[in-house]
Amino acid sequence: MSGNRTFTMIKPDAVKAGNIGNILQMMNAAGFRIVAMKYTKLSAEKAGEFYAVHKERPFYGELVEFMSSGPIVAAILEKENAVEDFRKLIGATNPSEAAEGTIRAKYATNIGENAVHGADSDENAAIEGSFHFAGTEKF
Repeated sequence: MSGNRTFTMIKPDAVKAGNIGNILQMMNAAGFRIVAMKYTKLSAEKAGEFYAVHKERPFYGELVEFMSSGPIVAAILEKENAVEDFRKLIGATNPSEAAEGTIRAKYATNIGENAVHGADSDENAAIEGSFHFAGTEKF
């Protein structure tokens, strides 16, 4: 059974480019309700901890450096079938392969700086949301 919450981050490239409002508007227009949100900056240590699943991958160091390079917007979104619907909304990791009208097709610059993170499963959405938000910060 699909869950009704997912986790996302608007990444440093999209924040720097001034796309927070546009991306949040796309989320709202797609029927997602924001149940937690914060504007913050990850330390290299916290970014490394968040992306620890990729520690053995060749891109890990660059990913940690990028994700700690500037502010992000972390959010928990609610909607029926949230994870799957959000993955459709953001598009493929590589923006050149992302469907027209998706967040990454509109706002990502390349595979590494791809504007947004989206949880890939209900389980990871819960883990990632709890990484960034205390229970009292979720509504």
